[in-house]
Amino acid sequence: MATALCYDEEMTKYKLLWVDPACEIEKPERLTVIRTALAMNGLDERCVSLRFPEATDAEILLVHSEEYLEAVKKTPYMTLEDLKEFTLQYGDVYFHPNIYHCAKVAVGATLKLVDSVMMGRVTNGMALVRPPGHHSMRSAASGFCVFNNVAIAARYAKQKYCLERVLIVDWDVHHGQGVQYCFEDDPSVVYFSWHRYEHQKFWPKLRESDYDNVGKEKGAGFNINVPWNKVGMENSDYLAVFFHVLLPVAYEFCPELVLVSAGFDAAIGDPEGEMCATPDIFAHLTHLLMNLAGGRLVAVLEGGYNLTSLAQSVCQTVQTLLGDPAPPPSELRGPCESALESIHCVRSAHKHYWACFKHTAHLPTSDLSTNRSEQEMGEEQTENKEISPEEMRQWRKSRVLLVYIGDGVVPTPFTEDGKTLMVQIGRKEPEGQESKYRVPLCLKKGCSDIPGFMQAVLGLLLPIGYEYNPSLVLLVRMPDSGVDESVWQQLTGLLQGLAQGCTLVVMQEKESESVALTSIPLMGKPAPSLGPLGAPLPEDVEALESQRRRLQADWKLLQTTAPYRVIQCPGGLAISVTFCQPDLLDDSSQRPSLVQAGSIIAAQLTWGLEEKGQ
Repeated sequence: MATALCYDEEMTKYKLLWVDPACEIEKPERLTVIRTALAMNGLDERCVSLRFPEATDAEILLVHSEEYLEAVKKTPYMTLEDLKEFTLQYGDVYFHPNIYHCAKVAVGATLKLVDSVMMGRVTNGMALVRPPGHHSMRSAASGFCVFNNVAIAARYAKQKYCLERVLIVDWDVHHGQGVQYCFEDDPSVVYFSWHRYEHQKFWPKLRESDYDNVGKEKGAGFNINVPWNKVGMENSDYLAVFFHVLLPVAYEFCPELVLVSAGFDAAIGDPEGEMCATPDIFAHLTHLLMNLAGGRLVAVLEGGYNLTSLAQSVCQTVQTLLGDPAPPPSELRGPCESALESIHCVRSAHKHYWACFKHTAHLPTSDLSTNRSEQEMGEEQTENKEISPEEMRQWRKSRVLLVYIGDGVVPTPFTEDGKTLMVQIGRKEPEGQESKYRVPLCLKKGCSDIPGFMQAVLGLLLPIGYEYNPSLVLLVRMPDSGVDESVWQQLTGLLQGLAQGCTLVVMQEKESESVALTSIPLMGKPAPSLGPLGAPLPEDVEALESQRRRLQADWKLLQTTAPYRVIQCPGGLAISVTFCQPDLLDDSSQRPSLVQAGSIIAAQLTWGLEEKGQ
């Protein structure tokens, strides 16, 4: 397993030549601190260093107009005043006599990395480039971006390697509107972006950055926007979106290549993002993507303006690409209410396009994400008790996650002290009482139905596992489990993100032929793709949602909807509405609960009006 790095010092040789507070944070030191950190940690010497040419005009024209390219070509010959005037045509960007050259180098680095991954010379890699690219549009620079590196890479890979499915994951804190515009009508590219939005108050302040912009025409459903409507998002919020939005779609889509617009302004301390996610979370986000597309993953640097968290986050990403175990996830306290509302909005907006969201409830209102005011959002409260680092270390020392795949009696005695957590996925109801630390999930066809099984892994096992944060994972393959070998490898690989990779696999002696296949993900190599997935069985969806309802108070990463929202009525009356069984409200078998919920709402409203004398 080889990991490549693409870097050229040439990309540090441009900077802002005049005073512009909006642009001064985009500076050459962004690349130099990354290179220094990689060298200090011995990561650069472990990677394959690729040499690459500048991008050609033909490659740039895969995305950009000829008129725009010709205009940018003139910038090396402009005076300072001409550069200032040229810059004024665009938004939050600056030009320098050397930026055209640097932008061509950035595209060239990205395409060389795509070639190396697609031709099997390396498994994955990261392009450390500047200027970034995801904001630039067909005929316009924007947001420090000149040429759209990732969009060009996607078009290039589709054309040269005849790819039918490309996934672009944009974890930069800004919406990559340039990438969205490029592929919004293209069903061969899924573009996923989470971004600071704040109800359209944060740059680029576009209505089409909201959750309900799902793509156009044949591309409807292939554009996925997760708007952050408040700052301060944490590790739990990022993981919750991966578990309940991105990964279900990604596995159903089954990409042949994963491109990551790797912006680290989503990390703590960044002046642009104002988020609270720690650098180690990027190791886990990277790991969760590495079993897709047979491991073919290309990460391309976008934003990141706190030099400390930028360097640390890139190091975490590269370490994970190299196959190093991810560190224990820190501070997983469950997603906040605002994040849950965004998750619910996205799942609802895409329910008609993706089988994994088929049973998601419609939104109670059509403008939930866009028009709620800051006053309505209110101050979110948490009931989580603060745990000291020493208490966390002591608790974590002896925690074991036991994962049983298939039917059979589980011999291990269980206690409720949290030292063991058991999850069993099979076809039959297991013996023993359910509890917080004993989680059985019965699927209609057991482990043999791939969509249902993967939904259970992504929507139940991984959220619980990450929040539990074990020191050891014990994975047991029960006799005649019926699990497909490729699925088994995917499961093993995904669980490697827990317990710093400390995983013990127990298999039956008669399954010795499967041992070699199991060793592949245990050694950090990517699992084979599963192929595009269909819809899980309704009975399996019900089983999963039943466990979600039972457990989400204890395991908050299971949540997919906010527990309530406040509706402001005429006369100043505010009522709180709880949405029960949110992911099954469209199921006809659940209609009695809808009637009950409606009665409760009506009763609350009547009581409130009477209290106000109305």
